[in-house]
Amino acid sequence: MDGVILIVDDDEDIRTMLKIYLQNEGFSVILCQNAEEALEKIDTYKVELILLDIMMPGINGLEACVTIRQKAKMPIIFMSAKAEDMDKIQGLLLGADDYITKPFNPLELVTRVKVQLRRYKQYNETDNRDQLSYKDLILDKKMRQVWKKGKEIRLTPKEFQILEVLLEHKGMTLTVGQIYEHVWKEEFLCNENTVFMHISNLREKIEDDPQENQYIKTVWGKGYKI
Repeated sequence: MDGVILIVDDDEDIRTMLKIYLQNEGFSVILCQNAEEALEKIDTYKVELILLDIMMPGINGLEACVTIRQKAKMPIIFMSAKAEDMDKIQGLLLGADDYITKPFNPLELVTRVKVQLRRYKQYNETDNRDQLSYKDLILDKKMRQVWKKGKEIRLTPKEFQILEVLLEHKGMTLTVGQIYEHVWKEEFLCNENTVFMHISNLREKIEDDPQENQYIKTVWGKGYKI
């Protein structure tokens, strides 16, 4: 499952135009009118690429880029009316992957988005070994994060480990004892309630309807599986 593209620009016309072009190419898009809003979205959604204006009120694009690069590595394309070579160099040195000057041809920008995503995925293709998935659920073992439909789900360490174990044994039924010993790293001695409680909490967070259990299934008399 792919993530979303973040469009960050204080010009509503530009945001709307880019949204139309990108959605026509099958991309999911989130619009932000300032950098503060964008920084919040990055913590909530799985963002694949950022289109970032430079001259915005409050935190400008350059400052936002520096902050983003401290915690994420997705491609960033600057969009700016500043066309001097030094402006472009500064943007690239601060961590951007590309720089396009306004006004621009939206088709060119869409092409640049595709190029950056292709390069990024090729360069990071080994990272796929760190990801486990089922339906629209993705677990990243390296980042210790879980996403559902592109939105991050906050889990406790034990909830994360239980989900990780079930995904690593996808299709297999694990007993309560096996889950406990995998996660708690100690011998299982009648600790069913501990596992039951954590699985119940986990279901509350990942299931559309915890009563239906589309993800974590109960195998009566045996255990649980995904």
